[in-house]
Amino acid sequence: MVNDDIERLARLHAEMTAWRHDLHAHPETAFREHRTSERVAALLAGFGMEVHRGLAGTGVVGTLRRGGERKSIALRADMDGLPLAETSDLPYRSLLAGAMHACGHDGHMAMLLGAARELAESGRFDGTVHFVFQPAEENEGGGRVMVEQGLFDRFPVDAVFGLHNWPGLPAGHFAVRPGPVMAAFDVFEVKLHGCGAHGAMPHLAIDPVVAAAEMIGAFQTIVSRNVSPVEAAVVSVTQVQGGDTWNVIPEEVRLRGTTRYFLPAVGLVVEDGVRRIAAGVASAFGATAAVDYQHRYPATVNEPAATAIAARVAAEVVGRERAVSDVPPSMASEDFAFMLQARPGCYVWLGNGPAENGRNLHSPRYDFDDAILPVGAAYWVRLVETILSA
Repeated sequence: MVNDDIERLARLHAEMTAWRHDLHAHPETAFREHRTSERVAALLAGFGMEVHRGLAGTGVVGTLRRGGERKSIALRADMDGLPLAETSDLPYRSLLAGAMHACGHDGHMAMLLGAARELAESGRFDGTVHFVFQPAEENEGGGRVMVEQGLFDRFPVDAVFGLHNWPGLPAGHFAVRPGPVMAAFDVFEVKLHGCGAHGAMPHLAIDPVVAAAEMIGAFQTIVSRNVSPVEAAVVSVTQVQGGDTWNVIPEEVRLRGTTRYFLPAVGLVVEDGVRRIAAGVASAFGATAAVDYQHRYPATVNEPAATAIAARVAAEVVGRERAVSDVPPSMASEDFAFMLQARPGCYVWLGNGPAENGRNLHSPRYDFDDAILPVGAAYWVRLVETILSA
């Protein structure tokens, strides 16, 4: 029945909340999740699991086996916080200056830990579950590192599943869609080099500031004039750095930014546009441009069969009207994409309530909604029991 799974996990609600608050108070940024790793590993060991450590430095994998079935799946939660100063007045606010859990990874860990405990105690499945606690999701690609260091060689699975809380989606609702769900993520830096001069004598300079201003505007034509209107892409300049004082035209200006897209072919068009416009605009002003363009994360693409199972499970847990598929993909990015490139699987969103009053992801006032902890944990438990049917 619809609410049986949630009621079953409700007995662990207080414990999951305590875990979540402890993790929230002790955030650690990419590849520095040492206390977090210790805490997660100790809890998994306490549940009676095999615990494996060391992948991507601070990664933890808990393994639970039941019965004789050879089928296996992986469930993943991310562990890192953001390099962001928390401004909330929560009693469990961050104790580490300049770091906080502003994306809900504390809640993701707590839900997966709750599911791990329930499955260890109930054992109502036949096969193997690997609980993957991954470092460095934010910008640094811990998922890629885990895969490169042999995650699925050491822990073979038939499918891998991920979950992320989603402000703006009603609390306790699921959004599950096949195909692309999150965009690819690239970054770029352009170093514009000109000739400095007195600010009162611009005719003696090759002004990289003026060239940079022209370049920023020209970058916006990449999407509007090079990408098909029925395909999605974003080019955003997010940093402009140059100059030290009011009356000196600098020698160099740096532009940094990010690009997003779903299709690899579109990504090539965007990269070519950045390089071509940087070189062309610089040349037009008599300056030079050096471009560093990096591909960070591929698009997160859900495999249809795994997504169909995830959608059915979500509907069974919260009701069909609360498990929706007609949501657009996000131009945000996720390094779970590397795991989905290596194995079929599905990445779902769990509603965290209104995206207001500090509940926006990456806000210094963000907080995870503890009320949805049993919902997420119930989804994980039902997913395991469905795929690994006893």
